[in-house]
Amino acid sequence: MISLEQVQHIAKLARIQLKEEEMQKFQADLAAVLDYFNLVNEVDVSKVDPMTHSVSLENVKRKDEAQKSKTAVQLVEMAPGQQDGFLKVKSIL
Repeated sequence: MISLEQVQHIAKLARIQLKEEEMQKFQADLAAVLDYFNLVNEVDVSKVDPMTHSVSLENVKRKDEAQKSKTAVQLVEMAPGQQDGFLKVKSIL
């Protein structure tokens, strides 16, 4: 069971003011929470690998190849001037 002094200390850390009857209620509530954590501690996790993240993350690798989209090909075909799949424009220099 958690002591009233510990409840006062927790209340001070949380910056809340508790009346005497509230402290007794919180004493019971906090004891129930700590008892629940003791149940969690009883679970055997010796065969479970530690995790750094809840979701397994892997890098997806693919070949870095240029791919022409259908839209890009259609836009180049609609241009007034084209050469070897590129837009042909007037020289500016």
